[in-house]
Amino acid sequence: MDEVTQAVENLKKDWSQVVAQLEVCIAAIGSCGMMGKGTEEANSLPRLNGSAQDALQLLNALQCRLDLLAEQLPSFEEVQSGQATLGSWKEQCQKLRASLRSANLQAKANIKKAAEEERKLLLGGGEESTIRRRNLQTKAGMTSAAESITESLRRSRQLMVQEVERSANTLSTFDESTSVLRQAEGEYQGQRSLLMRTRGLLSTMQRQDVLDRIILTIGFLIFSLAVLYVVSRRIGLLTLQRKLADAIRSGSISAEDIVGKVQHGPALTNAPPTAPAVYDEL
Repeated sequence: MDEVTQAVENLKKDWSQVVAQLEVCIAAIGSCGMMGKGTEEANSLPRLNGSAQDALQLLNALQCRLDLLAEQLPSFEEVQSGQATLGSWKEQCQKLRASLRSANLQAKANIKKAAEEERKLLLGGGEESTIRRRNLQTKAGMTSAAESITESLRRSRQLMVQEVERSANTLSTFDESTSVLRQAEGEYQGQRSLLMRTRGLLSTMQRQDVLDRIILTIGFLIFSLAVLYVVSRRIGLLTLQRKLADAIRSGSISAEDIVGKVQHGPALTNAPPTAPAVYDEL
């Protein structure tokens, strides 16, 4: 059986018990003053009315709970049945209130009639009237003390019910807080794994950045060496050209000799070295 369905069945059982208790209270209220003890029964009437009012409040609470649970029933037929039960409960509660009012009116009439009879007996005189007066005073004092004790117990019961409800609300709040904390913990675990993956990616990117910097540095060094090599070779050629130009300008060698040396370089290597030192540089 579903939890909501079981809760509705429990509410029906509680309703039956409370209705039975209320009917007993209403019957007791209606019979007040019919036993010939008007004063004593008049003193017990507030206690009976307090019990009846407590029962009515409990019935109202049961109606509210059924109204909340009826919408949560699993099937449409059960929802309709719960609504019908709620309507019948409201009608029954109204009838019980009307019965309680009628019982109070009947009790007041009975108590008034019993009080008049007691007054007649007290005013009649004689020993019987004196004994009855003393008994009434003693019983009235005892009844008043019992009523005060009953009222104190009733207030204590109400305070205990309020404390129990407050404790239940506190426990429900703790349960909600626990569920929220568990959800937060789950989200934190998910974010933690994401952060770990992000940290790994950042570490990889940092290593790649260092490797790229090393490659760029090595490439720049190689490029710089190549540039230096080209520049140094270019400077050597310029120096050679300057020396050749100086030699031609001084007349120690002619341009035709340079051209012939370039064209017949291998043949000239076997000839005796009669040229100036500039041929070695060429």
